Amino acid sequence: MGLADSVKPISYFKVNAAEVLEKLAQTCEPLIITQNGEAKAVVQDIASGRYRPAREVIEELRAKWKSR
Repeated sequence: MGLADSVKPISYFKVNAAEVLEKLAQTCEPLIITQNGEAKAVVQDIASGRYRPAREVIEELRAKWKSR
């Protein structure tokens, strides 16, 4: 998927959400959602990459911050 295919406005995502989710599952490539021309979110299929619970990540970041 090219860069142009990886960036879509939020209006496109709203209208084509089911199609977008299907494509994410097939390609395993994330999609950047823009709002007013600025990147606002990244949508990725849950099976596409690394993921961890938010609580775990926050605890790790706090521990790193304290060790400074």
